[in-house]
Amino acid sequence: MRAERGIDLAHTTLMRWVQHYVPKFAKHWQRYARPVERSWRIDETDIKIRGKWGYLYRGVDTEGQTIDFFLSARRDIAAATRFLQQAIEMRGTPQKITLDGYAASHAAVAELQEEGVLPPTLTMRTNRYLNNVIEQDHRRVKQRVRPMLGCKRFDHAAVTIAGIE
Repeated sequence: MRAERGIDLAHTTLMRWVQHYVPKFAKHWQRYARPVERSWRIDETDIKIRGKWGYLYRGVDTEGQTIDFFLSARRDIAAATRFLQQAIEMRGTPQKITLDGYAASHAAVAELQEEGVLPPTLTMRTNRYLNNVIEQDHRRVKQRVRPMLGCKRFDHAAVTIAGIE
């Protein structure tokens, strides 16, 4: 990296700093995070990790504020369930969830309703138009990851995405 502002650093040095300090920053930032709305939009997208596809589950509220994210090697009911449980633990229970047409997400919500984690009165909607908020938000993540040609390690991908979020 060329010297800017009198500092000469390699790009790998910056990446190491990100991997080291982002988890600490994210943990500290949780104290100051604003509460999210009770209407969630949930979707998943794919990201290359070491030449294979990994799946990033993300949730945003009506204002586009990130609820939570979850990186998984598989795109299945178990991953969708883990993401929803993690989001509920951090942010509480939603009143409405808008999903895309992916069947595993619907099965995960139904499973959590049977277990009593989500209330049976929860409004679950399937509407691609209402999910445009999160679809557009995926662009921001992909714009950061694409120039890196994907991530080399799964745990580093999770830390990098935490920094983006």
